[in-house]
Amino acid sequence: MVQERPVRVERRLSAILAADVAGYSRLMHDDEETTHAKLTALLLDGVAPAITEHGGRFVKNTGDGFLAEFPSAVEAVRAAVQFQTRIKELTISEVEDRRIAFRVGVNIGDVVVEPHDIFGDGVNIAARLESIAEPGGICISSSAYDYVRGKVGVEFADLGEQNLKNIALPVRVYAAARDGSSAATLAERARLGPFSPPRLSIVVLPFANLSGDPEQEYFVDGVTESLTTDLSRINGAFVIARNTAFTFKGKPVDVKKLGRELNIRYVLEGSVQRGSNRLRVNVQLIDTEIGNHLWAERFDKPIADLFDMQDEIVSRLANTLNTELISAEARRAERSTHPDAMDLVFQGRAWFNKGLTPDCMARARSFFENAMALDPGNVEAMVGLARVDVTAGGGLITDDWSARVAAAETTITQTLSLAPNHALVHLVLGAVLIFTNRAAQGMAECEEALALDRNLAGAHALIGHAKFLLGRGAETEAHINEAFRLSPRDILAHRWFLSIGSAKRQLNADAEAVVWLRRSLDANRNYSIAHFVLAAGLARLGELDEARANVQAGLALDPSFTIRRYRDIASAWSDNPTYRAGRERVIESMRLAGVPEG
Repeated sequence: MVQERPVRVERRLSAILAADVAGYSRLMHDDEETTHAKLTALLLDGVAPAITEHGGRFVKNTGDGFLAEFPSAVEAVRAAVQFQTRIKELTISEVEDRRIAFRVGVNIGDVVVEPHDIFGDGVNIAARLESIAEPGGICISSSAYDYVRGKVGVEFADLGEQNLKNIALPVRVYAAARDGSSAATLAERARLGPFSPPRLSIVVLPFANLSGDPEQEYFVDGVTESLTTDLSRINGAFVIARNTAFTFKGKPVDVKKLGRELNIRYVLEGSVQRGSNRLRVNVQLIDTEIGNHLWAERFDKPIADLFDMQDEIVSRLANTLNTELISAEARRAERSTHPDAMDLVFQGRAWFNKGLTPDCMARARSFFENAMALDPGNVEAMVGLARVDVTAGGGLITDDWSARVAAAETTITQTLSLAPNHALVHLVLGAVLIFTNRAAQGMAECEEALALDRNLAGAHALIGHAKFLLGRGAETEAHINEAFRLSPRDILAHRWFLSIGSAKRQLNADAEAVVWLRRSLDANRNYSIAHFVLAAGLARLGELDEARANVQAGLALDPSFTIRRYRDIASAWSDNPTYRAGRERVIESMRLAGVPEG
């Protein structure tokens, strides 16, 4: 019997160049179309000519970068130096945090060749070298360095042996010293070790007193200390202690150097200025890896009781920072080629925050499920999964609402046994109870959540919604106003506005209800149920054309919504007579607005 000869695999020794854009996910998040257009132009005008001139070929685009192959390490490094110089020239006039900068890795290796791609450890090492290069920088392996030393007109710093992710053996790495970075400086950075700070790691630097009044120092320092304490309550946060932070008081700080020194990802800095009758607080959140500002906020209001103001300022900043840090961590996780459970958790939280639509909830749920597959006991993934299920069930976006809420209760009860002092666990359990006709028990869980975290604004809002379900809509607005006091720009504000609108409708204040429901959609258009409830309110006011337009907008987000679904789910929330009478009025108005009967 004649045996078939094995198919020959083509291999060759190549110089591999891998490049990506530093901070690409953040740039795309801020402005997708502009970033894509800039990147396309830079690849065409800056990168392609250099690769062609030095005998290279594009292997493939990688979304935020590219892979190229050269017959020579010398030509690969020359091409990299040429296009990095050209990219800097083309972007020098742009604001730093909007500027596109490539990181480049070059390696010599034996690769497996296919018509439109190359594979092997040689390629993987080039990609890992690119990931540790600085924005605008070039890192090369020792195998490439042996070929290029003294031939490319660039000084290289020996960074020593580096443990690269998913590469079995350490690789000796050299970095091109250019643009004012000496070889000695780069070597010192390498000596400090790889920059791998914990997630949600942050230092609150002492706020600057801009008032010119030394007596105001106590207030300024109080804001810094309280904010340090309150940020420590964020689940999973690693916050540098007050005593360490205050050693930097009054000193100029290089945030990149500080990040490495303290091994943290973020710096929060700010200032306080007191006039005769007003107080202004400015804050900025900075990424220590690249030195970019991620977020800035100003708090400006008339002076009242200073200590009450301090509590209010700190609460607002802590709530906003929680959301901003989740977004920042989700963007980091998107860049990870091998995400772990917490990478997936942050991406799930980011999708949860986008809006209450079937698609957003399904994406969030998928991330949390994948996180639990990697780490079945991950409390944050369990909380996220339960939160998605109760929100989907209580948010009227699924017909299997009963099963979803039951699943949420099972998950959150298990989570409570693992983390009995986790404030968000008690909040989610409160939501489960409130949306299953156990409002009094649910409010008690919300109070427990607030005892564990006084800044948990959502607990106040949920108590307000529970009052509406108990037929006490007149009490709803006060609770939600307290939530807004703590978190005036909360990512979930659209849901809070809906609760107030529903309460106003219960009080037969239909015109006021419509005002609040409009605000709900202004806060987040991806909120399908708000479209339908607003349509009902408009129908009661006789505004049928606008009511029907809102029905169509709601169906575009959730085509499966029907009056039958609303009746089935809303009936299970409460048996209070006042609530039930209001529910029937909503059903009549939805029918008038043209919501499908089902």
